[in-house]
Amino acid sequence: MSLKKTKLVAAIAGAALLVGGLAACSSTKTETPAATGSAASAGGLIGIAMPTKSLQRWNNDGAHLDELLKAAGYTTSLQYADNKVDQQITQIQNMINQDPKVLIIASIDGTALGPVLAQAKAKKISVIAYDRLINGTNDVDYYATFDNYKVGQLQGEYIVDTLGLKDGKGPFNLEPFAGSPDDNNAKFFFAGAWDVLKPYVDSGKLVVPSGKAPASDDAWTSIGIQGWKSETAQSEMDNRLNSYYTGGKKVDVVLSPNDSLALGIEQSLDSHGYKVGSDWPLVTGQDADQANVKNMLAGMQAMTVWKDTRTLGDQVAKMVDQIVKGEKVTVNDEKTYNNGKKIVPSFLLPPQVVTKADVKTALVDSGFYTASDLGL
Repeated sequence: MSLKKTKLVAAIAGAALLVGGLAACSSTKTETPAATGSAASAGGLIGIAMPTKSLQRWNNDGAHLDELLKAAGYTTSLQYADNKVDQQITQIQNMINQDPKVLIIASIDGTALGPVLAQAKAKKISVIAYDRLINGTNDVDYYATFDNYKVGQLQGEYIVDTLGLKDGKGPFNLEPFAGSPDDNNAKFFFAGAWDVLKPYVDSGKLVVPSGKAPASDDAWTSIGIQGWKSETAQSEMDNRLNSYYTGGKKVDVVLSPNDSLALGIEQSLDSHGYKVGSDWPLVTGQDADQANVKNMLAGMQAMTVWKDTRTLGDQVAKMVDQIVKGEKVTVNDEKTYNNGKKIVPSFLLPPQVVTKADVKTALVDSGFYTASDLGL
């Protein structure tokens, strides 16, 4: 399967907020009971359902959306579900009971929300899927995300370019990982990377000693890490190193689809005696999490694909305003994201590669981090 897409560039206007400031208000939860009538003031109530506080990016996303919508005159209900599907469903039901104008949902399991979204549709509540597609229902109106196939492409192309595979260099020992099987985005991340890397696996320039090389894009779940958990990735990397890298054999490159997995992989490599500047492998990532950026600066991670989630929040806030005002909602993709029931009109934002050399210009100068956040 090859999910070919044209690179989409979106110019999004929005305030650049420091992550430190976002994190400081990330635990804020504003609930407005329908009985008070205050939800009808300003722009109305907007529900924001986020999957978990355990990953830095979701704290940032939720806080940024909350701040943008409040600044635009809306009342918000921001909820985090601790990566528990039933808890998220209950939270969404509670929001629906408050009669919001719009629900913004970053789902934990994109296949589990059909029944609760039917309740939202019955009350004419619009639904925006935030960064993760909601599957198996007609009752999701819009989807906003980054070009997820491109994320994987950028990781794969970085590996090819850095190792010199196009120039015939190799073979190199590769260990590929994929994201959580219940996250619709994970298949796009893997497909983008594997479409780039598999020809080199087939030619023998990339060798997978563990044998965990999916035969096709569609087999990605066989190496998926449930819940994107760092500790699960660390355990899996431990098992591969202990079982397949004996007698001096070394891993040269690890395809990690995001920073959470990369963190666990890097901890495993460190515990197995790999040394930066000596035999440390190339490790990819995504999200520019603070710990991983510090690892990039220390030479433990080669790159991350940065999705400036502030621009995603800016775009979603704009879409909310368009929905509430009855205006045409801006999308730029009406072909790619089929949720099994419909093609969901989508807005895709462009990701970018960040390496150690780019940290200051991309992440600090943009205000995403301060220099002191990163020890610079």
